[in-house]
Formats: sequence, structure tokens, C-alpha cells
Amino acid sequence: MLDIHFIRENVDIIKAGAVKKKIEVDIDRLIAVDDERKLIRQELDIKRAEQNRRSSEIQILKDTERGKVIEQMQHLKAGMAEAEERLKEVMIEWQKLMLMVPNIPDMSVPDGESDADNLEVKKWGEPTEFSFTPKDHVELMTHLDMADFERGAKVAGFRGYFLKGDGVLLANAVWQLALKHFGGKGMTLLSVPSLVRREPFMGTGYLPQGEEDLYKTQDGEYLAGTAEVATMGYYMNETLDEKEFPVKFLAFSPCFRREAGAHGKDVRGLIRVHEFFKWEQVVLCKAEHDESVRMHEWLNRNTEEFIELLKIPYHTVANCGGDLGLGQVKKYDIELWVPGEKKYREISSASYFHDFQTRRLNIRYRDAEGNMRFPHSLNSTAIPTPRILVSIIENYQQADGTIKVPEVLVPYVGKTVLGGAQ
Repeated sequence: MLDIHFIRENVDIIKAGAVKKKIEVDIDRLIAVDDERKLIRQELDIKRAEQNRRSSEIQILKDTERGKVIEQMQHLKAGMAEAEERLKEVMIEWQKLMLMVPNIPDMSVPDGESDADNLEVKKWGEPTEFSFTPKDHVELMTHLDMADFERGAKVAGFRGYFLKGDGVLLANAVWQLALKHFGGKGMTLLSVPSLVRREPFMGTGYLPQGEEDLYKTQDGEYLAGTAEVATMGYYMNETLDEKEFPVKFLAFSPCFRREAGAHGKDVRGLIRVHEFFKWEQVVLCKAEHDESVRMHEWLNRNTEEFIELLKIPYHTVANCGGDLGLGQVKKYDIELWVPGEKKYREISSASYFHDFQTRRLNIRYRDAEGNMRFPHSLNSTAIPTPRILVSIIENYQQADGTIKVPEVLVPYVGKTVLGGAQ
């Protein structure tokens, strides 16, 4: 959420940012409602001051005069009650409009309508070439009994899956390598809840707009699609010390997404599933743009390094305006080469938000001068499973249908080949 004073002083910039993000929001209506909100508050302040003045007068007035003032105060009290009710109604609309105002994208964010317009900023490795006709991960994993998609659908419904045998070994190996690699970056390890109250979802910007993609319980909690939500809620309504920055977390959790907007997309295999696991990087830093930019590059590079350890071809793209969320100032996606589809597929997103999330979550800190400020927040996927298995298996498949284990994962898997002689 942006500061209302900033919005009022930068109406044209806010509107231009919304246009770039392809987000509809009525800024003019927000300003009009804010004007009404301020007028009612001024009216209430005047009435309260009058009430205080007359309360003091009553103590020194005679009985006949006191009765008149008491009667006048009753009328004043009724007027205050009416104004407070009007303010309550105005505040409901004001808060709804404020929650819809998007953060301003960075000037370096490319223009565009969707992820098709994202701009490649880096490429590492060349698409894997084979001397045989490669298979996709569904065929490979089914043949090697690493996954069971039919029984997954029988038990869990559409997009359900079981990992089996070497599939479980491979997924766990990825987790262990991630723990070593990202944990070695000086991050505090967290295992976080997936069942989360509404407030952290509102604070991180996943609600109210993204409700259709969330699973909701009968008690009002939601299942999170990323450890970011719970991790950002960790310091909700707290005040930190500037000396603690940057706060760096590596958080692990099960994740759940309804994929409500993905009807008919990626219906086979492990690309787009309802339930998965993810290591997530989350950072809080000083409220300085240059620090946010520095930490953003650092977070994204951490994941690039992990992919390079696996020796999987990838490219990094800068997301266009139309592919940014409500609160994101800038975002990178890392996309891995998937031989079965002959294209790159997203594996990680790294974003920074300035104080958009921390303002909504009421996370503050006292700076060196003693001023209270909202820190900047950032997050980046470290690595998700089982999606990463798609690129590992398809890029490391061999002519006999077995899967060579990436060298860096061999110590965790315990063998060099999946599905054949070791």
C-alpha cells in the first residue's frame, strides 16, 4: 500500500504506473473520497474541541445556565455520532480503494501486455542437443516408476501426482543441495506455516485481488502458495532496529495453488500442480532504493548460481509492466530449458516492493536518526519441487531411457544413474 500523501502528490505518476501494469484503479475517486474523509475528520475535531470547552464551562456555571449547556452538548453529541457514522462508511470505501492502488514500476521495467513481452537480459548455456529423439518427463518418470500420475489423479484429483522411488530421492536431493547453497548465503532458516490467516495475505498483496487462486478453509484461513506470505507475517505489527538489517530468511513450506486462471494449460505432468514444495528467499532491508536494487540482484543471482550448479541451460528475463503484480516494483524470472517442449519454462521469480508490503503489514524500524520508517521487502524463489525435476530429468536423459544424475546431486542421491546399472 502506498502512502496517501504520496499518492496525492504524484497522481499522474500513479496513474501512469497503473497503465503500465495494466491494472484498473480509480485514482480520481480515491482523491475525492480522501477529501471527504479529511472534511469529516476536521468536522469531528471541531466538535470534540467544542465538547471539551463546554465540559470545562459546566464546572463553573450556575444550575440554570448549566442545564442549557448540557442540552446543547446533547445536540453536539448527536451530531458527533452522525459524523462518526459517515466517517465509518467513507473509510470502508477509502480502504478498499487504497488496497487497489498499484506500486509504481521501476523505470527499467519494459513495456508489455503479458509474459510474452518479457525481455531477456541474460542467457546461460545452450539448449541441450541429443543424438536420439528425447522424451518428456511424464514418459520418462512413468517408465522408470519415478512418478504415478494416474493414481495421483485418482487420489488427489486433477493435477494430482505421486512421486515414487528415485523421484523422491531426486526431489530430496534438490532440497538438500538448496539447503547447503542458499543456507551458505548467511540466511536464517525457517520452516513456516502454509495455513495462514487473512492478514498476512492482505499485507503481502495476495488479497483481495487473488482470492480465486487460494484454497480457503471453513474457519477463514487460507493455504499459501508461497512461504513469502507467512515469512512476511513473521514481523507483522512489530518495530525492528536498523542494526538488524538486512534481515535474510530462507523459508521452506508446502505450497498450494488452485491455478484458477490456468484452465487447459499444462495439464500433463509436473509443470503446473496444485500442491508442491518450495524454498523461498525473503529479505527486509533499509528503506533505500539503491539497497533494494542491490539486494534484488543478489537474490536473483543466488538462484542463477544454483541452476548453474545443476548445469541446466537457462535465461533470465525482466518482467514487463503487464506481467507485474500489484506491489512489485521490478521482477526477474529465471526460466529453464525444457527439451520436451523446446522452450524455456519459469522456475523462479525475484521481486522487490519498496515499502508496499511492510506498510500494509505495519512492520517498522527506527533509523539512525531515530525516525520511524517502513523497511523495504524483497523475495525470490530459491527452488521449487517437483517442477525443477522436469528440467533435470529431460536435460539429463540418456538414449537407453535412464537419467544421469547431475554431478552435484550424486552425494545426496547416492547413485549416478536413475533407472539403470550404477
